[in-house]
Amino acid sequence: MLTVAILTLFPFAMIYAASSDLVSMTIANRVSATLVLGFLAIALLLGMPFGQIALHLGVGLICLAVTFGLFAAGWIGGGDAKLMAVTAMWFGPSADLIEYLLLGSIFGGFLTLGLLLSRVVFAPVTGVDFIDRLLQRDTGIPYGIALGAAGLTVYSDSVWMDIALGGWARNPF
Repeated sequence: MLTVAILTLFPFAMIYAASSDLVSMTIANRVSATLVLGFLAIALLLGMPFGQIALHLGVGLICLAVTFGLFAAGWIGGGDAKLMAVTAMWFGPSADLIEYLLLGSIFGGFLTLGLLLSRVVFAPVTGVDFIDRLLQRDTGIPYGIALGAAGLTVYSDSVWMDIALGGWARNPF
């Protein structure tokens, strides 16, 4: 059962967040709450030491403080800030976190360039509400797509997958 949770909780939350941001330009608070509670439950069930759990939570809080500043400046959305922070919490103080932040930036750059170029070329007259909204020049960028893609990419080769696919014998905690 724990293996199923590791294989599904984080990936489905990332997919949901990216899809939701694409369609509605929002990422519900329940996504971040589910990821925080899911992390804590899985970490405790795996026997992760409390000190290591605290480090993961600390990374998430630091990331939340930084992304809250970016949100306050109007550079990112609140859902994006929370999603980035909770994803950073899952990866903790590791090379996976650095890879996530780097890929999130790269994917986000391509997403932004693609949308800005599309807005120059195409008029928002498709008749599909979310596509027309994305094509409007004054609409923001649904950065949750890039964050979700980066999270899924890094998670697929993370310690979490090693645990799930290798079983309890490969538990590094």
